[in-house]
Amino acid sequence: MVYYGLTSCEQDTERYLDVVKSVFSSYKKEVPLVVNTMGWVKGSEGLLLLIDLIRLLCPSHVVQMDVYDWKAMVPLSPDYVHLTAGLYTKGKQQAKCRQMRASGAEPWSPSEGAGDAPEYKLLYIHPEFPRAGAAGEARVHSSILRDAAILGYLGQLQCPDVGTLLPLHSLLPYQVPFRAVALRVIHTDVAPNNILYALNASWVGLCRMPDEVQGQGEAPVLLTQIPVCDCLGFGIVRGVDMEKKLYHVLTPVPAEKLRLVNCLLLGSVAIPNCVLVGQQGVQGEIPYVTSDYNYSIMGSGKLRKKHFKRREFDCDYT
Repeated sequence: MVYYGLTSCEQDTERYLDVVKSVFSSYKKEVPLVVNTMGWVKGSEGLLLLIDLIRLLCPSHVVQMDVYDWKAMVPLSPDYVHLTAGLYTKGKQQAKCRQMRASGAEPWSPSEGAGDAPEYKLLYIHPEFPRAGAAGEARVHSSILRDAAILGYLGQLQCPDVGTLLPLHSLLPYQVPFRAVALRVIHTDVAPNNILYALNASWVGLCRMPDEVQGQGEAPVLLTQIPVCDCLGFGIVRGVDMEKKLYHVLTPVPAEKLRLVNCLLLGSVAIPNCVLVGQQGVQGEIPYVTSDYNYSIMGSGKLRKKHFKRREFDCDYT
């Protein structure tokens, strides 16, 4: 597992391919593999990226699902993928035509070289019911399912013997020294002096880089590039102790795996709002929720007002 840190690959398609290559490299080919692609085919880059993925993965079958009441996308037949340029790869026809022009020969015919086409069977499905595959609804459903998955993951932190749910501030965190892990924000550039503000109360990938973490003194270790490395699980940075130089991390990942973690990656995946505003037994301001939001802190985000029906003023978190 590799933590991409974004809910869409549009922002960084090159790293998306690097992540796919990293995950696919561990496939042992002893069992069948089903690849669920990201479904982004509209626009100028989505379909081209999908062609790159097909070339990279060399599948035996491609299942193409059309969208009801929408101009049909061209069938992704082996010949089409063979001849068409992707986002980062060149089509065979394009490469041969360039070669022929350079040599002064006759243009290459698409029928030539058909034997070099990728070998897979295309299964084309056209739905017959309205609104199948509607993009707007798909995004909403994806957001709901993503929040449900995060809540289910965090549910492993709760004690099964306790009748009520414990809020974040009542759960016992791991203490992680600054020098033990390196930090990197994936989705935006953050000034070094604001990195801990962005990290606090954030969802992070607990990752293992092959290289050892090398810091100077007890200051936080910051990475200059986004690593493509193993992700062992996820957690929440519940707090940062500046005096003792410690991160307080909540995670259900077992201790034997946590010993391998040497990198925390912060992406644009947010903790569900209900986790922050639904904390019970709190006197005064809710932890991590404030009405005095600093908009100058890059890498943090503001929760929308519509989610805070219990409060009479805007509640934002950093």
